[in-house]
Amino acid sequence: MKEAKKSIVVMKFGGSSVKDVVCLKRAASRVVSTKKAGHRVVVVVSAPGDMTDELIERAHAITDNPDGRELDMLMATGEQISIALLCLSIKTFGIDAISLTGPQAGIWATDVHTKARITKIFPHKVVKGLNTGKVVVVAGFQGLNPDEEIVTLGRGGSDLTAVALAAALNSEVCDIYTDVDGVYTTDPRIVPDAQKINQISYDAMLELAGAGSQVMQARSIEVAKKFGVKIHVKTSLKNKPGTRIMDEKGMEEPVVSGVAYDKNEARLSVRDVPDQPGVAAKIFSALAKESVNVDMIIQSTAQNGLNEISFTVSRQDLKKALSVLEPIRHKLGAKEVFFDDRVAKLSIIGVGMRSHSGVAAKMFSVLADAGINIEMISTSEIKVACVIKESEGQKAVKLVHKAFGLGK
Repeated sequence: MKEAKKSIVVMKFGGSSVKDVVCLKRAASRVVSTKKAGHRVVVVVSAPGDMTDELIERAHAITDNPDGRELDMLMATGEQISIALLCLSIKTFGIDAISLTGPQAGIWATDVHTKARITKIFPHKVVKGLNTGKVVVVAGFQGLNPDEEIVTLGRGGSDLTAVALAAALNSEVCDIYTDVDGVYTTDPRIVPDAQKINQISYDAMLELAGAGSQVMQARSIEVAKKFGVKIHVKTSLKNKPGTRIMDEKGMEEPVVSGVAYDKNEARLSVRDVPDQPGVAAKIFSALAKESVNVDMIIQSTAQNGLNEISFTVSRQDLKKALSVLEPIRHKLGAKEVFFDDRVAKLSIIGVGMRSHSGVAAKMFSVLADAGINIEMISTSEIKVACVIKESEGQKAVKLVHKAFGLGK
């Protein structure tokens, strides 16, 4: 029997929220409560606990350079375990549920293994399940490429799955359940007096996520902003409000909303590069071709017809980047490729920074007074980021967080 059209709510549970039987039953109870409140419910889940990391470790125990296709086949199994177990848990409450893999849910993606991007969603099976009164549980982090092979969506890909489905289904809201109360002004494990942010704009959250905040994947915020999907980040452990991520209209944000810290960084420098047009294009085109994402970029002033190009990548891309850069270095006649994988990125974010001067100066002064050297700097209207030594990262977070009065 078909169910009358009601509002759709997308609920996403991270790995810590489905890691064992107790957590699965707690998640199922939340799903059932939402269903009984009169909503049609789509649930997106991650792999249980740290299973994805464990699967990657197994692959790397066999080979230092696992084949991307097989790695995707391996990693996608974690979410399939979660969807089946969560469906079984929901059914114990007397509510019908059906599990779907990403491909079964109609999620199509690019052909870049381990870092695919969603291209389109045809949620016919999802809608069919909803229309017959079922809770539909979808495996996050995965989709189908043009060759009809399974691909994964990169770190935090389940967030992307949830938000993209919410957009495709015109969902009322996308609830992201995690093991923290919401989005904080910084990592509360580093700064105990960090405050929960009740409401934050897409722009500020996008910068926080991109700067290393572990709560949401940056690409998921991009999709949410593009399609106007309202996100509510909250804990799966208690029934309490979290952080709402939405359009900033009508909001008066503080000058600085948060401090992000990302130690998953590596700095690369191509030294003594000929100062000629097209050199940077050759370097970064080669990296892009291999799907290596580059973050901060600095080019030094030319001396004797040579300069230095420095940039950052994620540590997991370091080996790939080095393998790409060596032949390019040789072709360009550059001296060497230098790297440092013991750096971190410290960022301050706030939409309010657009209309306040001196914010960057204050951050740099705080670091200078503490004897912390800045190796690279990047700025935008709502973010100031710098690269520092990893060993000084947590100290820097505490100092900057305090300087901008973000504590309780």
